[in-house]
Amino acid sequence: MTTHVRIVGVGLIGASLGICLSGNGFRVSLEDPSPTAVRLARDLRAGEIADEGTDAPDVVVVAAPPDVAAKAVIAALNRWPDAVVTDVASVKEAVLVDILDSGADSSRYVGSHPMAGRERSGTAAARGDLFDGRAWVVVPHEGSTDAAIRRVREIATAVGSAVRVMPAHDHDEAVAAVSHVPQLAASIVAACLRELPESAVGLAGQGLRDVTRIAASDPRLWTQILAGNAPAVRDVLRQVRVQVDEVVTALDSLVESDGEGSLGTLSRVLEAGNLGHARIPGKHGAAPAAYEVVSVIVPDEPGSLGRLFGDMGNAGINLEDLHLEHGLGQAVGVAELSVVPASVEPLRAELTRLGWRLHD
Repeated sequence: MTTHVRIVGVGLIGASLGICLSGNGFRVSLEDPSPTAVRLARDLRAGEIADEGTDAPDVVVVAAPPDVAAKAVIAALNRWPDAVVTDVASVKEAVLVDILDSGADSSRYVGSHPMAGRERSGTAAARGDLFDGRAWVVVPHEGSTDAAIRRVREIATAVGSAVRVMPAHDHDEAVAAVSHVPQLAASIVAACLRELPESAVGLAGQGLRDVTRIAASDPRLWTQILAGNAPAVRDVLRQVRVQVDEVVTALDSLVESDGEGSLGTLSRVLEAGNLGHARIPGKHGAAPAAYEVVSVIVPDEPGSLGRLFGDMGNAGINLEDLHLEHGLGQAVGVAELSVVPASVEPLRAELTRLGWRLHD
């Protein structure tokens, strides 16, 4: 029988989940406080609009902001006494505490958190491939039944996610370091650009774009996330502050004196960054691989990138990663093609033969 999933909240995550589940044979019904949002989600093929006549779901996914997620989960547990209920809020412990304190049948509740998102929010930003290859953390508690856990794992697996199981407290500590503080860091760096003259901002390259990409995220949602995970975020930020203070002290020493020992401090911080970066999972979640970059000048014209990728494919060389940097004041860009080391020389030779300009 087809599993019936009710999605409560059709923003980016809820609507994307509906699109993906509907495309994989699940029956999906949708509800949201906004009639316009739920109609748009329906038109995006995320599911049918739920009404009074819609039968009870097997699974309820609450895709509501962190500050109202617990209330919505409790309402769903009471409304559908046979349904498994999960939520996809990015904060888990505070939500769980409220649910356990409510007296609702929490045995049917299993928290979860898909580690997926975009800089854009809202129903219109939904996409069916949002969860492909992304981690989906399943967060059961001591009272969760095995059947409920299986149901939530089924949802996560069906949309192409890699399931991880963690307790709520461990989850919140982890996402503080790998998601919440990076969001703050990006926002703080981007905020420092506000008063820069246009001539300075115009020099921005790919490094700045990489660091500040997520600074375009929804401030209202992130305020709720940070408030909900305040203890863990605070602890990570204290570690960051210690390292920033060390760097500032070293730079002060260089400005005011000969800075004896300061270069060593700066070097240690940068080397520690290398080590931390090396721990980030690589392609398909495997251990990070050592790639080398071949930089190619690409005209800013329709079809240029497609032609470049086609030439790579015809040469039998796989593209492992890509960064595209636009040239300042020129109708060209620089495509930084990451390939395995053994492919560097063959790729350079083939692209040169085909008339591409390489950036040394």
